[in-house]
Amino acid sequence: MASAPLTGKVALITGASKGIGKATALRLAKDGASVVIGYSSDPSSAEELVKTIGDDRALAVQANVSEVAEIEKLVKQAVDKFGKIDILIPNAGTAPMQDLEQTTEKDFDYTMALNVKGPYFLSQKAVPHMAPGSHIVLLSTSLCINSGITPNYLLYVTSKGAIEQMTRVMAKDVARKGINLNTIAPGPTGTELFYKGKSQQLIDTIAGSSPFKKLGEPEEIADGIALLCGADSRWISGQILYVNGAAMV
Repeated sequence: MASAPLTGKVALITGASKGIGKATALRLAKDGASVVIGYSSDPSSAEELVKTIGDDRALAVQANVSEVAEIEKLVKQAVDKFGKIDILIPNAGTAPMQDLEQTTEKDFDYTMALNVKGPYFLSQKAVPHMAPGSHIVLLSTSLCINSGITPNYLLYVTSKGAIEQMTRVMAKDVARKGINLNTIAPGPTGTELFYKGKSQQLIDTIAGSSPFKKLGEPEEIADGIALLCGADSRWISGQILYVNGAAMV
């Protein structure tokens, strides 16, 4: 019997205790990878995920990935445990529903620190521990191509626009080290982060905008991420994959 496609690989995923991050951790573990579960404030969920995967193949690390010192701690603990990083998924983020008038300087700084600074410096600190053939998958949003589906996401989309530009340029940078870098841009997905601050009427309207008449599921986004983490994606780099069930095209 053939081994699982990611056997022997080590994946570091932030925001991995819930939502898309948790689904991705479970999917990559199913594919054979060991997983470092970065989380900020939910130790019980992170430790439960470690138990599910097995403590020989999973490690939970609490870190505020908007701060470089915390990022360095996260990377060090991952390498101390597993010796390397093969797959990096900076998934942690915030999705404030704020338009121009509502945005404060504090809101702006927090969002950009978590959504942009975090992935930037996590990539910087992880790359020295990543061999040729490794993969980085960043997270954007399909709102970057269709922001009309959900109102008041100016600040969020601004941060994810930076991620999409980062994808195009950083992919060339890390390619010199033999590392592939791509971005997944989910459409509306049924996570705790998505539901926060939305009325049931708005949720139903957004789900109804899909030709499939539903929200995406975290596992469906994780499947898309998995596509970009294996050897079959070795000639795919600098690309943005919109995973939204044709809802936002």
